[in-house]
Amino acid sequence: MNPIRIHRGKAAVLDRVNVDTDQIIPKQFLKRIERTGFGQFLFYDWRYEAEGKENLDFELNHPSAKGASILISGDNFGCGSSREHAPWALYDYGFKVVIASSFADIFYNNCVKNGLLPIRLSDEEVKTWMTLVNEGKSHITVDLLEQKVIGDRIESSFEIDPHWKKMLINGWDEIDLTLKLEEHITNFEASYTSQ
Repeated sequence: MNPIRIHRGKAAVLDRVNVDTDQIIPKQFLKRIERTGFGQFLFYDWRYEAEGKENLDFELNHPSAKGASILISGDNFGCGSSREHAPWALYDYGFKVVIASSFADIFYNNCVKNGLLPIRLSDEEVKTWMTLVNEGKSHITVDLLEQKVIGDRIESSFEIDPHWKKMLINGWDEIDLTLKLEEHITNFEASYTSQ
């Protein structure tokens, strides 16, 4: 995983609540066996019309949202099924940070385990950030070290579990964490097999 310490990027607004994982990455695209390549199918049923043409009314298809790496959305983001493909699709599309007032627990955990930073802010703060971005002030800095979201004359602090913060800052997944204990594991195995 790529470390996240300070991320500066363009934000896009998806002003919807209860965005579920079935919309984030629809079921017909779950047959892939890699973790990559899902970005092209992100929000597929919203991004495209039935005949495959871009839906110009969908928020992320607006020119102002192109190239965004920070997504700001509404309450209960990532609800629905527990598919890990949802954060894979968001990350592969180019998002590194998702800001919402709440996340489904399994989705939140899948994000931090896959290098995507989910940030919980109050409803009021989320609305303020949405307004700022919609007014054209879309470049935001997310400082994980200081746990702050910084924009044009606005700043919000956020909480994150120290374990996940350390994992994201270092770009570690659970396998990396296990490998850090390789010497202890090897010594234990050697002592156990010699008995």
